[in-house]
Amino acid sequence: MRRVACAERPDWRAKAAGCGFGFHTIDDAPYWDESAYYAFSLREIERDIEAPTEELHAMALDMVERVVANEAWLRRLAIPEPYWDWIAASWRERQPHLYGRLDFAYDGTGPAKLYELNYDTPTSLFEAAFFQWQWLEDQLARNALPAGADQFNSIQESLVEAFGSIARSIARPFRLAAVRASSEDQGTVAYLRDCALQAGIDCELLAMEDIGISADGRYTDLDDGVIGCLFKLYPLEDMFRESFGQHLPRSGLQLIEPPWKAILSNKGILPLLWETHTGHPNLLPAVFDDGGELPRGWTRKPLHSREGANIAMHLANGQQFASDGPYDGPCIRQASHPLPAFDGRYPLIGSWVVGDRACGMGLREDATPITKDSACFVPHAIVEEARGVLMA
Repeated sequence: MRRVACAERPDWRAKAAGCGFGFHTIDDAPYWDESAYYAFSLREIERDIEAPTEELHAMALDMVERVVANEAWLRRLAIPEPYWDWIAASWRERQPHLYGRLDFAYDGTGPAKLYELNYDTPTSLFEAAFFQWQWLEDQLARNALPAGADQFNSIQESLVEAFGSIARSIARPFRLAAVRASSEDQGTVAYLRDCALQAGIDCELLAMEDIGISADGRYTDLDDGVIGCLFKLYPLEDMFRESFGQHLPRSGLQLIEPPWKAILSNKGILPLLWETHTGHPNLLPAVFDDGGELPRGWTRKPLHSREGANIAMHLANGQQFASDGPYDGPCIRQASHPLPAFDGRYPLIGSWVVGDRACGMGLREDATPITKDSACFVPHAIVEEARGVLMA
């Protein structure tokens, strides 16, 4: 694994505009950055990213079975009691899920270490699945990459296949929703809609703000039609706290991601995984936080936080880092394992699971060891041991 400087495509902004990648720049700061790429060997991908992703995903699903039957664990995860039976029923019925992202620290020399699971509202999807593959093809055509370079990326094909496999179990009408003002979230659901259409599923986009509640507690669209299934790029734990969400258990609404994903999108799953699989090479020691002073060698994270917000890090060498944010409430502590530094940048690997299969990755890098919402997305390529094609 190494970071390689490279020339940008002269027309990449026009290409981004042409495919709807309108959030390549956010708040006048670059989000997409192709002035460099991360190079991996095929062995690093297959052994250190792909295989652990599938193993950890299976372990996570096994934890759902354990948690729904354990009231003490549900309380530790701070899941409101009125939703327990609803979540458990969604698991017993094996309500279909689509995708998730596991975030890893990895430097090419040792086991990738799991930072967290993003299993309810994972983003950075379009740029990982589509735009970085386009970058690879263009750079190969320009001879800007070594001949035979490849990419760990069958995300788009996997999404279309996954939508196709769950098509019959999706209640109609099917809507995909995100907050209106978020260009990134809107871009993500637009991309997912395109994948669903390719799988033959008729569906439409809807802003979260435009979802209504009927007199009998059903969720409705702008035409007052009852929504059968909703893909919502909106945190389920936020819905739990809002009056809007109190109707969920009795509404008959099917959700993608399903209610049982509330267990895996909660950072409290990390101490439970460690307790169950102590010493696993891809896990970091983790405990529920007691609220005291953060000792050296530990990182504090709220059960519910996103984009690196409200993280406190106290490294073994005494260095401390912290990020602001809107999240409070119960926290966990996870053993500190700082991201590696490449040219003064700190990459975090997001490994994608679609339809229970590891199928690709994307890298975001920050100027600090905490990956915040200001982090840039940087493409990757397999440039050594490139035998066979990882892209379907």
